[in-house]
Amino acid sequence: MTARLCNDTLDRLPADIARPGYDRDRVGMGIVHLGIGAFQRAHQAVYTDMVMADEGGDWAVSGVSLRRPDTRDALAPQDGLYTLAERSNEPDRLRVVGAIREVLVAPEEPDAVLDRLAATETRIVTLTVTEKGYCHDPATGELMLDDPGIRHDLANPDRPRTAIGYLVGGLQRRWLAALPPFTPLTCDNLPANGRTLAGLVLAFAERVDPGLAAWIEREVPFPSTMVDRIVPATTDADRSAIDARLGLADAWPVMTEPFTQWVIEDRFVAGRPSWEQVGAELVDDVAPYEHMKLRLLNGSHSTMAYLGYLAGYETIEETMADPAFVKLVGDLMDREVAPTLQVPPGADLAGYKAALLKRFANPGLKHRTWQIAMDGTQKLPQRLLDTARERLAAGKSAGRIALAVAGWMRYVTGIDEAGRPIEVSDPLAAELRRLADQAGRNPAALADALFSVKAVFGDDLPHNAIFRTAVISALGTLLHNGARAAVAAQARV
Repeated sequence: MTARLCNDTLDRLPADIARPGYDRDRVGMGIVHLGIGAFQRAHQAVYTDMVMADEGGDWAVSGVSLRRPDTRDALAPQDGLYTLAERSNEPDRLRVVGAIREVLVAPEEPDAVLDRLAATETRIVTLTVTEKGYCHDPATGELMLDDPGIRHDLANPDRPRTAIGYLVGGLQRRWLAALPPFTPLTCDNLPANGRTLAGLVLAFAERVDPGLAAWIEREVPFPSTMVDRIVPATTDADRSAIDARLGLADAWPVMTEPFTQWVIEDRFVAGRPSWEQVGAELVDDVAPYEHMKLRLLNGSHSTMAYLGYLAGYETIEETMADPAFVKLVGDLMDREVAPTLQVPPGADLAGYKAALLKRFANPGLKHRTWQIAMDGTQKLPQRLLDTARERLAAGKSAGRIALAVAGWMRYVTGIDEAGRPIEVSDPLAAELRRLADQAGRNPAALADALFSVKAVFGDDLPHNAIFRTAVISALGTLLHNGARAAVAAQARV
């Protein structure tokens, strides 16, 4: 039986595989991460690992899984170690990352998580809980007080289930103990994510104790961030390939691309790692970077995910092998998204767009269209619809965005072009399917049924005649001619 990757087997690794360059037993845990998963382990944990290798510091991570024990069960026997594989046209470049010291499973041990959040050594709490993990209305950014998780947490503050409940619970313990706060640092794709998180935390805290809310508003900074790295799901074939390279068994390696970016507003209440020394960008205002990434990368990703899936493409790489999709994505970025951006000083917009096209076509990343298509009701507002609003307000067209939205509408009907079921993974999947089934295959009826979902479209877009007409026209082409024909037609415009 192959030995497992762990502290005791690190010295067995081949010489070409990087490993933690510090004594893991001598660094304290200064960071708690809510929502530990593949992205965090391919991104923030790697930056922190490199900082500790360069200059030490008590910045090891206590990871918290808010739902399932999978990550804990994989990493605990490995002392938190795992392999990061960077994939491109070259052979995979591997490093073993040691920043994670423990993984807690919140449903099993809520008090231990709250204790860790309240511990004096915890100075930063980072989050990657996906858009839906914030229990907010994506169209307004407001806390959904009728969300089952939020209702539970307000009624059971010592046994929270949501990230918001845990943040407020941890801060409340520090407030009551007269301890200084930690800095919450969200790394999810939300518009103005720090400001959005602040509003959600304050709305929750106000209902717990107005005094607590006042202390949070006065003392706790909420820096915004922008994160960028493509991280596809790990497959069994990936695990086998990594094990062969290591000569050890790694239960959950992480696959990613060479590119990585992290832009952070430099507002921390109790210090931070020197992330800028290992490639992060510390800035006063993250908004211009956020808009570039959300609208160019994430907007293009969602466009390819829905239309590519419907066209029969399993991965983004396969989708980008179709010249019509390359033309559609290039035109979307050049003609509809780029004019809405305020480009950060010194940024190379043309170079960034060219790099995105290259990254999308990376043959080493098997990034599934289905994976990117998940949780569309949480993603569309910031990835595509805000851009559409700005275009329409300026009297400009948004035909490619309309096609992407129509692709989402066709996708959430739950039946693909061959009549097979689509496994739609979305918090509102059942409601979307009910609306689609009632509307049938009439493009106008289907579009209007889905436009009625205010959490996605708000009150304005459904009543914008230009946008509604464009979506209905695109949806008609998708329903009658299929995704490839619809994309090819738009690429000719």
